[in-house]
Amino acid sequence: MNRFIKIFKTPDIRNKILFILAMLAVFRLFAAVPIPGIDTSRLKEFFDSNQLFSLVNIFTGGGLDSLSIVMLGVGPYITGSIVMQLLTFIFPQLEQMYKYEGEAGRQKFNQYSRLLTVPLGVLQGYGFLILLSRQGVISQLSISQWVTSLSVITAGTIFLMWLGELISEKNMGNGVSIMIFAGILSGLITSTRQTLFTYDSSQLPTYLLFLAVAIVVIAGVAYITEAQRNIPINYARRIRGNRVFGGVSSYLPMRVNNAGVMPIIFALSILLFPGMIANFFAASNITFISRVANFFSNFLENVTIYSILYFVLVVLFTYFYTAVTFDPKSISENIQKQGGYIPGIRPGPPTAQFMTHLLNRVTLMGAIFLGVIAILPQLVRGVTGITTLTVGGTSILIVVSVALEVMKAVDAQLSMYEY
Repeated sequence: MNRFIKIFKTPDIRNKILFILAMLAVFRLFAAVPIPGIDTSRLKEFFDSNQLFSLVNIFTGGGLDSLSIVMLGVGPYITGSIVMQLLTFIFPQLEQMYKYEGEAGRQKFNQYSRLLTVPLGVLQGYGFLILLSRQGVISQLSISQWVTSLSVITAGTIFLMWLGELISEKNMGNGVSIMIFAGILSGLITSTRQTLFTYDSSQLPTYLLFLAVAIVVIAGVAYITEAQRNIPINYARRIRGNRVFGGVSSYLPMRVNNAGVMPIIFALSILLFPGMIANFFAASNITFISRVANFFSNFLENVTIYSILYFVLVVLFTYFYTAVTFDPKSISENIQKQGGYIPGIRPGPPTAQFMTHLLNRVTLMGAIFLGVIAILPQLVRGVTGITTLTVGGTSILIVVSVALEVMKAVDAQLSMYEY
């Protein structure tokens, strides 16, 4: 309670929070404006029967299930960022720009991601509209309607990307994550209302079991998100004139979940595009192509196969993203330059090897945790049988991570004002 009082007594922090709330209200307003020619009953039936697109709806902030003018959300921007991250492994110039050119290099790198958002928005919007048109969710579009719809959808994505950057400038957390957070909470309220309207007293034990599982999952996500392995570091004493430097002990934190929610987003993108391409070619006039497309479409719609692929991809991408964000070699070199060392480990390459070995062990726990979180909705739906309300592991991970990030940002700004 004291924290909230301090927040609203500090004009700068209060104005930042009110600004972010206003931007989220604008986002939710645009998410309620649908594109024309939608069959709402077919749309609901499609999302109820397609788990992959239900999960994609999370990352659009809830704009996809209503086919709003911001139906793609920030998905193309996230995909563009993923593509740019992958390209750093292929083009050394991009890696140099991102890692070693400081803030100017990162800004230029982010600008390339923004430019890549436009063609990706057009491509993803076209794929979604083709798929939904063949499912009978939207009516057949003329050429002018195609151009208008794709222009509006792409502009909506760019508008949300701009809103996200405005929110990020307030230093209260990542703007894109906060918008996804708002969309998840909106969907949770809708799901809760549907569950209450269809409440059956005979299912009370099932609902209590669901509530218990939800509490355990939230507690587990919060614990793993904050968990870290501390590596002790000692600094040698250095004498310069009459002054003594160093001679202190510190530690290097190595987080269990160092990759956050990014591996889930990566895996979702990989699973999404083959399904969209298969659905696109399923109606081909060429028999062989049509059969292959239908085979892949049915293959990905199998819940068991989908869950296994999702779990494996999340584990693999956890290691990939951790390797991008945590470089043991450069960290060991910085520690050596500062006169530090890990007790019992020689400075230089032995330190890098030790940290790599430790990172692989710690990341394994985080990867398995993220994999279980990713397939948790299917597990809970199979155990409880509740379809209107499920423990969305990905949703909870995003909500908890964003909430913790915002709380830390607010505490940091409050501490700055106190000093």
